[in-house]
Amino acid sequence: MRREWWIVAGVAGLGLWFLISIEPVLMPFFASMILAYLGDPLTDWLEGHGLSRRLAVTLVFLLLSLGIVLTLLLVLPILGRQLGQLIDALPAVLNWVEASVVPRIQALTGMDLSTDIGQLRQAVVDNWKETGTFAATLLAQVSRSGLALAGWIANLALIPVVTFYLLLDWDILVDKVRRALPRHWEPDAVRLAKECDEVLSAFLRGQLIVMLCLGVIYAVGLTLLGVRFGLLIGLLSGLASIVPYLGVIVGIGVAGLVAFFQFGDWLMLLGVAAVFAFGQAAESVVLQPKLLGDKIGLHPVAVIFAVLAGGNLFGFTGVLLALPAAAVIMVLLRELNDRYKRSHLYDATRAGNAHHRPQDEESP
Repeated sequence: MRREWWIVAGVAGLGLWFLISIEPVLMPFFASMILAYLGDPLTDWLEGHGLSRRLAVTLVFLLLSLGIVLTLLLVLPILGRQLGQLIDALPAVLNWVEASVVPRIQALTGMDLSTDIGQLRQAVVDNWKETGTFAATLLAQVSRSGLALAGWIANLALIPVVTFYLLLDWDILVDKVRRALPRHWEPDAVRLAKECDEVLSAFLRGQLIVMLCLGVIYAVGLTLLGVRFGLLIGLLSGLASIVPYLGVIVGIGVAGLVAFFQFGDWLMLLGVAAVFAFGQAAESVVLQPKLLGDKIGLHPVAVIFAVLAGGNLFGFTGVLLALPAAAVIMVLLRELNDRYKRSHLYDATRAGNAHHRPQDEESP
């Protein structure tokens, strides 16, 4: 048994070294794996209702592609425009802060902030026009390196192709991996894989949809109120809701400041609060029960740590790997904890009871 574990550890270490060695080419494959994982349940459902696997995969692939294209065509231009407007408004905002907010802070605390705020405002005024050309400058620099640009385009072009074939053979691949497992490991491995799938589905297919719905609710509500940058603030607040209450805190704070600066009316703050209160009510009453139910997702702290650690270690590929890896690690740690709680190391009385039980049974 000890020799088998050494073999497993060696193979795992060799596999990890191989993945690190080819990390630059892994991004499209891992992105495709995530998309295929998200689309497989719908594909199975369509296949169960009489469609062939290839036709079901084609329909799901078209839906995924349509969603991504519509997002790029409809949302990104609006976000880019609002981000540009926000950059243009920064000098005026800093002037208002310097004239209205800083004197009150100085009166309450006795701190002299006028010099620091003045330097910050001057730096923004001197450089804000250059910020608007950042994207064009970046694109020009990337374009100078034809090889890098070609590799970037090739990686993007690979994602839909790999996603289609992974969706087509997803169940076959899973079955082959299951059959390749040692027979005495298969029951535990299948059980742990199901637990990992439950955690991932609770997060990827549940929490991310909740975040998207909240972002839409906040963006539509703020836009209807007439708050500038409503779409940008709403979507960012929805993304920040990956941590409970962080999206509400960030959204109310930023939207409240923008609304007060824009309208100068305290009643608008009540409107902003009503938008976020409606979003929280919808999350508690509808979104969480319907999309997540009683599933156990990843802890918010684990999500933040996993994304930051993955990005620091492996760049964008590490970000793609972060959540699946965190789900697997969490399930394995839970399994180790359960086995530790059942072991003699945790409770020495188990060994004593096991030792004395045969004598007790033999006694009249």
